[in-house]
Amino acid sequence: MRKIGILGMLVLAVLISGVAIAQQGSVQGEISDSGQAAVKRAISEVGPAVVRIDVTRKYEVSSPFDDFFNDPFFRRFFNYPYPKEEESRALGSGVVIDYAGERLVLTNAHVIEQATTVKVTSVDGETLDAEVVGSDSQLDVAVLRLTGDTSGLATASLGDSASVEIGDWAIAIGNPLGFSYTVTLGIISALERDIAKPNGVGTYQNMIQTDAAINPGNSGGPLVNAAGEVIGLNTAIARRSSSGIAIEGINFAIAIDPVKEVLNQLVTTGKVVRGWLGVQIDDLTPSMAEKFGIEAGVQVTKIIPGTPAEEAGIKAGDVITSVNDEPVGTTDELMHTIALTPVGTPVDLEIVRDKAPLHVEVTLGERPSEEELYGKVLPEKGKTAAVEKFGLTVGSVTPEVAQRLGLQSARGVVIIEVEPGSRAYWAGLEVDDVVLEIDLQPVESVEDWDAIVSELEEDANPMFTILRGGSQRYVTLD
Repeated sequence: MRKIGILGMLVLAVLISGVAIAQQGSVQGEISDSGQAAVKRAISEVGPAVVRIDVTRKYEVSSPFDDFFNDPFFRRFFNYPYPKEEESRALGSGVVIDYAGERLVLTNAHVIEQATTVKVTSVDGETLDAEVVGSDSQLDVAVLRLTGDTSGLATASLGDSASVEIGDWAIAIGNPLGFSYTVTLGIISALERDIAKPNGVGTYQNMIQTDAAINPGNSGGPLVNAAGEVIGLNTAIARRSSSGIAIEGINFAIAIDPVKEVLNQLVTTGKVVRGWLGVQIDDLTPSMAEKFGIEAGVQVTKIIPGTPAEEAGIKAGDVITSVNDEPVGTTDELMHTIALTPVGTPVDLEIVRDKAPLHVEVTLGERPSEEELYGKVLPEKGKTAAVEKFGLTVGSVTPEVAQRLGLQSARGVVIIEVEPGSRAYWAGLEVDDVVLEIDLQPVESVEDWDAIVSELEEDANPMFTILRGGSQRYVTLD
């Protein structure tokens, strides 16, 4: 067999590479063609059911002198006009569904908030008046009922958002910036995102993140999978990063499964009533579960006064492991189970207290509004003298510090500095956290802290019981 020279080997390598690239390109082309066909089918399934929603709102234009001229006599004497009523307009999107043989429209609650008139326009250009059947600000979903003949309106199928996976096709359909019936394509970028609501009150929970382009006017429109099913309602846009740098391509939709769970309540009662314990809770990490001698559970960090949990004798530090013999391993599981249980229902909670299991029966109350739950401002930060360990600098909880942080007593030690990149930093400990216990050993002072941590190796994994914003929680350094 003749030897091939270096030049010949290079030529042969190029030829082989060229064939491989051509084959790869052919496969990618087939995948692309197949994906394009699936996307087109999905659009044809849901697109005709997407509607444009035009809303008008009326509001009074006030003046700083209105209170002074509140008396009608003074208004007439000074010829001072009464507050004027002006009108604003808003645009959103929605999707028509079949509910028990009736055509209804799903959209966001913020789209129709304080609406005086709501008009819905189909893809074919037919405009119908609509009324709000029900809305829920916590989930940010609303249901509209149309007037007139709706028999010609197409409807969309609601899918299963629990089966959605990162990397799946995501199709957003709506009316961004007033451009009716606009379709954008992307993928599912992330799941189970919790983001702060734009008004600063509460959070959107378990959102679907996508890079399918969404703009103002898309709100309430469907997020669609490749099978032509609605898997979410487009709701929010990430405008800026924490550093203030403008970003694009990060958008969020309400998962459709929670919408399906409350749909009957919205249609029949106009609102969503959720069960409530009256506790603040946090997830247990595997290492914290090991400390408590359990496999999984949800830690109670705070008891809200005057609530079912307080009346039943639940305490901060308890770990809830099951509800009516059904295990709960995450805060989402517990919140979901309690929220879907009717108000007034007694539930059996299995909890772990001081490493001992016990059962507590709690009769659920009604969950307050988000404004009532989240409308408080956290105290300002500050510093005091300290000793150091694990990348933490701590100091005494003086009466002044206790007052500033809203503490009932001056116990524990306060974190006044967290070294960037330290184990404490990565564990999520923060300035103004108050350390109450280390491995369940009470910490009443800086001297207690020093005595306990001086016995620990630098690579030890202690569990800290802390107070943050009035809530008790547990943090380990793993």
